[in-house]
Amino acid sequence: TGRIGMTLAEIATTLSSNPYFSAGAGLVGIGVGGQLLRQGYQVAKQYGKRRYLPTLEIASRDKSYEWVMQWISEKQGSSALQTSVETNFVQYENGEISTKTRLVPAPGKHWIYHKGRPIQIERQREKNMVDFSSGTPWETITLTTFDTTRRVFEEILEEAKEIAMKKEEGSTVIYTSMGGDWRRFGFPRKRRPLETVILDQGQKERIVNDSVRFLNSGSWYADRGIPYRRGFLLYGPPGGGKSSFVTALAGELKLNICILNLHARAITDDAVNHLLNNAPQRSIILLEDLDAVDTGRSGSLTFSGLLNALDGVGASEGGGRLMFMTTNRFETLHPTLIRPGRVDVKEYVGYATPYQAQRLFKKFFPTDEVLAQEFSQKVPKDQISMAQLQAHLMYHYDNPDLAVQKVGDLQMLPLKPAATSN
Repeated sequence: TGRIGMTLAEIATTLSSNPYFSAGAGLVGIGVGGQLLRQGYQVAKQYGKRRYLPTLEIASRDKSYEWVMQWISEKQGSSALQTSVETNFVQYENGEISTKTRLVPAPGKHWIYHKGRPIQIERQREKNMVDFSSGTPWETITLTTFDTTRRVFEEILEEAKEIAMKKEEGSTVIYTSMGGDWRRFGFPRKRRPLETVILDQGQKERIVNDSVRFLNSGSWYADRGIPYRRGFLLYGPPGGGKSSFVTALAGELKLNICILNLHARAITDDAVNHLLNNAPQRSIILLEDLDAVDTGRSGSLTFSGLLNALDGVGASEGGGRLMFMTTNRFETLHPTLIRPGRVDVKEYVGYATPYQAQRLFKKFFPTDEVLAQEFSQKVPKDQISMAQLQAHLMYHYDNPDLAVQKVGDLQMLPLKPAATSN
């Protein structure tokens, strides 16, 4: 054993006295030591980052993305120097356009303080990825701070939500279909009072009461296994106030509106099915020009595809759904499209009746009761729409006597422009 030990000692002495071996061993030792230090640093860095640097990533398609962007803009105030501009506009029925601009953080890294805590914000924009539903580049926002929990992010999301909801308080949010997703259309609009829309006597109250009873009957539908949905069909000539009434009803019920355009080329069977099953909560779904499917004006949407979307399994299991459909051509609708279960209530919204004419006149001239009665009797029966009647009163807004005198001339207006000869 001693001889073996001596042999090993001699070998070690010989190797250590060899300058080439000593230099190589030193380099190897330094390399190994450096590698261990680098690995240790990376491990410690990752541990510290995961333990003390919580992050929150929000994609541009998430609903909270707009809330957080708005929250950041208010936090930064006028001190932010690296900004991007976001412009939104709304075009009203009279042609007037309202625009609003907002400065938001530009792509890159920014710092803000929330309750004395520094928060790094990194906005990233992918150049090679586009959100096909909106045509905008794919973006993410990443928030990073110093903490041992994610509670601060929960507080930020809740605060951002409250700010957004407060701004929308008393307003109706309009969503429109873009590809297979719902997108906000313009800014939230002030709720339209229900009394500004005049339907025939008792009709408005009948629809409102039916809708309220439905919204309050969720447990009744669940206990009986009945799909929790209610379909209304408003039909009649143009200008009767069908879409206007739905807008006012949404305001009365404190709901938003999702407008599904059946004419759009991007509307396919799959897109409609996805849209109807993923509509924003507390919203009325409005399908305008329902006859577009039967007449082949609905782009890529097929008749069977619409039927499947209306009464699909997902629609019955996704919570209550209040749907309104409108058409100017009731006679062209296929019976299977408006059968019970798909359409539960049918309401004819036609030409102006004497009751509607009198109520509308009093909106313009509240004190002229006698003239209002005379006006309603002179309106041609079953010929004049409420839109046409309102335009007439707006033209004579400063002369009620002339408005009564000239209302009979409305029956001379052709439904289509007449051909003229030279």
